[in-house]
Amino acid sequence: MATIPAAEPLVQVSGLRHFYGPPPGGHLVLDDVNLTLRENEVVGLLGRSGSGKSTLLRSIAGLIHPREGDVRLVPDADQVKPSVAMVFQTFALFPWLTVLQNVELGLEAQKVPAEERRTRALAAIDLIGLDGFENAYPKELSGGMRQRVGLARALVVNPSLLLMDEPFSALDVLTAETLRTDLLDLWSEGRMPIKSILIVTHNIEEAVLMCDRILVFSSNPGRVVAEIKVDLPQPRDRLDPPFRALVDDIYARMTARAPATAPARDGNFPGSGITMVLPRVSTNSLAGLIEEVDAAPFDGRASMAELADTLQLEVDELFPMAETLQLLRFAELQGADMLLTPAARRYAQADVDQRKALFAQALLAHVPLAQHIRRILDERASHVAPARRFRDELEDYMSPDYADETLRTVTLWGRYAEVFTYDEDSDRFSLENPE
Repeated sequence: MATIPAAEPLVQVSGLRHFYGPPPGGHLVLDDVNLTLRENEVVGLLGRSGSGKSTLLRSIAGLIHPREGDVRLVPDADQVKPSVAMVFQTFALFPWLTVLQNVELGLEAQKVPAEERRTRALAAIDLIGLDGFENAYPKELSGGMRQRVGLARALVVNPSLLLMDEPFSALDVLTAETLRTDLLDLWSEGRMPIKSILIVTHNIEEAVLMCDRILVFSSNPGRVVAEIKVDLPQPRDRLDPPFRALVDDIYARMTARAPATAPARDGNFPGSGITMVLPRVSTNSLAGLIEEVDAAPFDGRASMAELADTLQLEVDELFPMAETLQLLRFAELQGADMLLTPAARRYAQADVDQRKALFAQALLAHVPLAQHIRRILDERASHVAPARRFRDELEDYMSPDYADETLRTVTLWGRYAEVFTYDEDSDRFSLENPE
């Protein structure tokens, strides 16, 4: 029986590491990333913001030079390297140029003659469904139409590889769905000149809808923690049981960051003790998520995928909330499900003062930085301490940006719980009613 030869590789990434800022104190964004991208496949890079997906994409495009490792565009049999084009999250159009002029830009940079530029640009505009808008300016177009212009600008240079950096995230749900479907139709019908697509996303359903293969990235630093082959036939239906099962499996993989018996931090946030990096999650969001899962139809246990659909939340929004509830012992993440603890069920039914008391108890029991600030305030006769003191402590272990976000988060939580108060003008923590 004859075997089908493996598709030829287009890109090989080996041992890629990248820092922002000078090493060793710089922030490690990518660590030992390896990837082979072959012809005739759509590959998704799936992970949260900060997992280095866009950095990897820009490294392949040649926009960033990684500190370590190798990115190789593999020549074909004629020793011609694959060409690369990129579609960005923001539309990145020149507002003073028409649609036609924006699409012609790449060809102009390649010194293509004017008549050929116009012919190819008009063909690309027609291909992506904007025929008739050649002389319109970006301000006259909707968000979806502007992103179509960005796609036409990428396709007009006849790239071998199309890189897409969260191309639908700036669009509303319906517009994103339409553009995503149109792109898949063009790809499956072979109407685009490209040989492969590499797309960055933090939308799990989008990855399953579009991709033949998905690479799941961890955060801080970004590493490939799973490679998932998607064998579902196109076009794919979100409601098909195999589709839902794969989505649930990916949610489980992305939340399974530590054993259930792990210590207080549960492995979800980098750092330990008072140096644990805390995400900017509001207490209103946490309360709303508890109420949603506590009520029917979930009754205390909900699939993460169902929550994302019901609440229209992306991974970057849902996961930090769910993991914060786990940190506070208000929830357990079991596979692809979130299960409320008895404390959270009590919180859902409590009045405002009772909720504050329950939150304060959880905060002081499970968030070491909150414990630390409260202990310092209790020990001082004035019950006052400068926020700079805690900020400096955090900056010994994390970047100034992470330190600032972490301190702002614990300040928000501490104020809500009435564990301590904070004065913006003096930049000081204190106890409102010292005993």
